[in-house]
This record gives sequence, structure tokens and C-alpha cells, in this order.
Amino acid sequence: MPLHFWKMHGIGNDFVVLDCRQRAFSLDAFEIRALADRHTGVGFDQLLSIEPARDPACAFYYGIWNGDGSPSGQCGNGVRCVAAWLHRAGALALNDDILIESPSGPVTVRLIAPGDVIVDMGEPVFEPARIPFVADEPANRYDIDVNGDALVIGAVSMGNPHAVMVVQDLADPDLQRLGPLLSSHERFAQSANAGFVQPVDRGHLRLRVHERGAGWTLACGTGACAAMAVLHQRGEVDDHVRVDLPGGSLQIDWAGPGHSLWMTGPAAFSFEGDWPVSSRGG
Repeated sequence: MPLHFWKMHGIGNDFVVLDCRQRAFSLDAFEIRALADRHTGVGFDQLLSIEPARDPACAFYYGIWNGDGSPSGQCGNGVRCVAAWLHRAGALALNDDILIESPSGPVTVRLIAPGDVIVDMGEPVFEPARIPFVADEPANRYDIDVNGDALVIGAVSMGNPHAVMVVQDLADPDLQRLGPLLSSHERFAQSANAGFVQPVDRGHLRLRVHERGAGWTLACGTGACAAMAVLHQRGEVDDHVRVDLPGGSLQIDWAGPGHSLWMTGPAAFSFEGDWPVSSRGG
């Protein structure tokens, strides 16, 4: 039986979405990589499976897999696509809050327009052991050696680990080299998404992200949240920030410790189709 899928994206961060509410998710890492291949498969940054909730307080569960077949704990652009998909499937009404379960825990989403979603991303986590990141104590800045380069980063979890580095120029060609090295740095036990952020002013940031398991992407929702959170923790941005990524912009709102961080942005359908059984794993 062919595997039916929907192709979606959130400001260029693209996904294959599978309806696993009645049909159990069964792809292994090899099959996920085959489906993710942009030359011989469908192509995506992450795969999303919409499944029955494990937590009875939640309406649905969504799984997340990177293009290399590895699992992920959270995906900001992905959860907006899940909300838009649920709306099209008749499971989410406009302006209704719904609690859905991610691999990192429950997330509240609200569809404020058919292609516009606001998400409660929870409170950023700065404790090194919970990111996880090797450090003696929490700090606003960490010195880190990356193949002989002395860098200064922030570290935070938004349900997945992030390294955030402030730069003066996002077009600096050296970032192409530093992104993969920072993502795989040994101080991040589970690797990390490496975000390079260029501040414009207190309400405006520009960002590029090298995602663990996916590489450079046009957008990273949790990366936008992480960049804002790190700079907010340092007192360098206000509570309401626009983050521009190569694929588009997100609105990030956070009042600081003790408050949830909120992300607002678009979600779009590209096409749908069937992946032949004979192509799976081959």
C-alpha cells in the first residue's frame, strides 16, 4: 500500500507529513533517509508523523525525524505545520487552543488564520545539564574552542539543544565551516542546532541556523526562539522581536523567566502524493 504524504513548509523549512492516526508509524532510519533524499526521494528537512496522543491531556502526538533519520525533540516550524494540517483535516478550528504532544512534552497551538499559527513554546531552559551542555554552572556566555577557534556562545534548550553565536555579518564565509563544527561539538552531548545571529536593533534580529541532522536550513523555528531567548537573557533585546531567516520572518515574544515564550508564523501546503512501497528503503 503506498504511503500517502503531504509536503509542507514553514518559511522554507520543509516537511513531509504523515497521517498516522489510524496507521502506525513504521519507517526506519534507512527509509526516512530515502524519503528525504532531494534527488531520488521527496525531499525534506524533517518528517512529521501525526499520531494518537500518549498523554490523555493532549489531542494528538507528533513525532519528528531529521533528514538523516535521527529523531528530534522539537521543531517550531514543524508544529505550526502540524496545526495547519489538523485544521485542514477538520480536527482544529480557527482561534481554538489545542494541546498537542511533542517528543519534548505538551505544546499549545492556536490557528489565528488558515496559514498563520501561534505556538506556546514553553520556557527556555538555560541549565547546562538540561540542555545538555557541558559547563560548570549556568552563564549568559560560554567560551568554547572549535578546532582552534576561540568562540563565545550562548546555550539553551527549546525542547532541543541550541548554540547561539552573535556575529557581525551573516554572509561571512567562515560560518559555513563553523556551523557543522559547532553542531557536533563534544560539549553538546546530543549535538546541537548552531544559530548565528546578527542583531539589527532591540526588536529585530537576523539569523542563520545549521540544524543537527539536517544541515543548513532556510528557517528554524526553535532556532529563532533560542536566539531571542539568549539575547533577552543578556538584556540585549526587548520582549517582542522579529527574527528574519533566509526563508522569511517569525515573531518571537517572551517576557522573561517564569513566562512561556510564544512564536507566531506561517505554515503552508506545497503538495501531496504517494510514496511507492517499492521505493521505500530502495
